[in-house]
Amino acid sequence: MTYRTIPFPIFLATSALIASPALSGPVYETGSGGTFQYYGQLNFAITSFDDGQDDTSQLTDNEASSSRVGFLLTQPFGENTLTFRFETSIGFAASDEFSQDFEPRDFDWDRTNLRHVDLIYETPRFGTFYLGQGSMASDGIGNFDGSGTGLATAVSIGDTAGGFQLRDTTGALTGIEIGDAFANFDGTRAGRIRYDTPSFNGFQLRIAAGENILADDDTSASDDEFYDIALAYEGEIGTTEIEAGIGYQERQRPGSDDREDVFGSVGVKLGNGVSFTLATGDRNTAGTYVYGKVGYEADWIPVGSTAISLDYYIGDDAVTAGDEADSWGIAIVQDFDAQNIEAYLGYRDYSYEDATAVTYQDASSVILGARWRF
Repeated sequence: MTYRTIPFPIFLATSALIASPALSGPVYETGSGGTFQYYGQLNFAITSFDDGQDDTSQLTDNEASSSRVGFLLTQPFGENTLTFRFETSIGFAASDEFSQDFEPRDFDWDRTNLRHVDLIYETPRFGTFYLGQGSMASDGIGNFDGSGTGLATAVSIGDTAGGFQLRDTTGALTGIEIGDAFANFDGTRAGRIRYDTPSFNGFQLRIAAGENILADDDTSASDDEFYDIALAYEGEIGTTEIEAGIGYQERQRPGSDDREDVFGSVGVKLGNGVSFTLATGDRNTAGTYVYGKVGYEADWIPVGSTAISLDYYIGDDAVTAGDEADSWGIAIVQDFDAQNIEAYLGYRDYSYEDATAVTYQDASSVILGARWRF
């Protein structure tokens, strides 16, 4: 087993997370009747990956919900509201960046870590308008999950160990990465214009057009353009909570085939704490997948709720025509309400085969961490 050195900046931040009491960004009033509020989170985990031959462990930022900071500057105009939002990932080494032959820098912030730099104009009558770097219309549509265990296991399987390669039965690395073989499709963030309709009985239509403005100018991705549309639903039927959506995204890539994704998900949580999650997606250049999860959440101890889940993923044609990827995972997440902390543990098993004569070893991963929000 290989244990990698704990990055010193992450060690300090993790120590602060464990030792600090709960914080909440205060709301400051401006002289013009507006408000200013900051927010953020730290989310560090020990991630381990066993490729069937070697086992590695490292302390990482959890890519499922990266450490970040941001602020909101809001100004009302009658019944309408204008908000400037700034948000950036902090830049710690992410869980999906590590592999058997690569270890990212402990801290490496660049402009691609910018999540939101945008203006948001909300009107109760005509909907919401967005301008700037931020979520496209379909961002999040493929990831609805009612279980409360998304920090440890979710349809975005590559977040935990996406950079690691599968090995064949001879022990050789195959070049096939977890993040490619176990793909999931969802909207992205870009420099965009976006419009969301008002909510009608829980339904909302969203549409956006954008460009990858954060990529380096000397890369082909800097010219990529995005167009998407999504229909989302959020509501309750009695004591049952439902979040669902379906989205379509086109990514135009000069010099490469344009990519078209259709995807959707639904998360249902019953009043008794039982939850169900279903997600699926199709990409014209990378096959399809189906993902399901069943979970249960209850207040077993006084510090906060406890959520557990079991999930299963199956995908095909992700890397090459005729391949098949299967994965199952279990997770537990414990809330500590007074400290604004969620502690989590997740295990995942990976199996992969394709149409070649190569036989691939099964792999597994474990993630153990905590997210502190402020």
